[in-house]
Amino acid sequence: MNTALAINLPRLLQRIQALADVGAIDGGGVCRLALTDADRDGRDLVVGWMRELGLEISIDAIGNVVGLRRGLEEGAPVMTGSHIDTVRTGGRYDGNLGVLAGLEVVATLNDAGMVTRRPLAVAFFTNEEGARFQPDMMGSLVYQGDMALQDALDTVGIDGTTVRENLERIGYAGGAPVGDNKVHAFVELHVEQGPLLEHEGVTIGAVTGVQGIHWTEYTVEGISNHAGTTPMALRHDAGIVAARITCFVRDLTLELGGGQLATVGQVQLTPNLINVIANRAVFTIDLRNTDGAVLAEAVRRTFAFAEQAAQDEGVRLMHRSLADFAPVMFDERMIARVEQIATGHGLSVRRMPSGAGHDAQMLARICPTGMIFVPSVGGLSHNIDEFTNDQDIGAGADVLLEMLLELAST
Repeated sequence: MNTALAINLPRLLQRIQALADVGAIDGGGVCRLALTDADRDGRDLVVGWMRELGLEISIDAIGNVVGLRRGLEEGAPVMTGSHIDTVRTGGRYDGNLGVLAGLEVVATLNDAGMVTRRPLAVAFFTNEEGARFQPDMMGSLVYQGDMALQDALDTVGIDGTTVRENLERIGYAGGAPVGDNKVHAFVELHVEQGPLLEHEGVTIGAVTGVQGIHWTEYTVEGISNHAGTTPMALRHDAGIVAARITCFVRDLTLELGGGQLATVGQVQLTPNLINVIANRAVFTIDLRNTDGAVLAEAVRRTFAFAEQAAQDEGVRLMHRSLADFAPVMFDERMIARVEQIATGHGLSVRRMPSGAGHDAQMLARICPTGMIFVPSVGGLSHNIDEFTNDQDIGAGADVLLEMLLELAST
């Protein structure tokens, strides 16, 4: 189905810039941590655009926002969208492109005076990044029923406040139901956040699925002592245990090979003094793999090594899970349609998995789901220098337009 319609790229780019101005930081980046004042301001801006486009706004109890464009018939909508929260040093495209491209599809259909058979919805989900509250993809997890609303609302963030109190504070504690939503199909446009498309000179990624993710926070408790008077054999050093585990997970990725990834992203030592043995270490481990069995093996072996390292040093070890998501495969028909539409537009396309987590992987549990990737220059994301070329943004948005129109017309 070739609609001959095309999105208005300057209008889309203008909205991307306007949203990037909310929470802007030095260097061209963006900081809109979930449920902060900056996030509220970004939400207000996007909701205002939704209203200007004639969408019916609903806000649910976890703060997810859905703008509905009615179709000729009632029923479950074809949905697109993503998130607008960012990490502390984020860029302007991650998440935001998917939401604003969805609004551009609506604007394009409005301009053409077209009404689809099925309703069309554009959504942005709360706390996709997980930078302030864990787990990530919280809003979409609650939306489709895999996380209890009360558990999400009671989650305590990095600043000691809860999701509930922040939703109420910023005015986005809505009344729409969660956990039993009906969606006909979901398509998410997103920047790749990796280097493959640019490296291979390909414009469109037809995303096959999302790799599994396991986040764990470890706490090691030892004994502080003088760095100059305590013999090595008599130390109970929390810092060295953290370091040994960090090195182990890196070596483990080399041993397991394939797509196994491991990252130690946060490390806090106490008392954090040059001449004092650390009595406490708190750190996180992020393990990912498209193969669920290999990921489970990596998790098991990491736990076992951590326990042995703590025993060797005579320290106490504790851990808690922050996120645990199995790999997700997208609907084959959706993957194939992304390929076919991209090819029909004269665009190069390749199938590829996503290394990052996305709201789409949660929606895949309740409806046929697909994702469209466009290149990230230098593979950068979660970085103020994140950039995607304008022509690639336009290409991805045009593929999204045709796919949504096709899904909403059949």
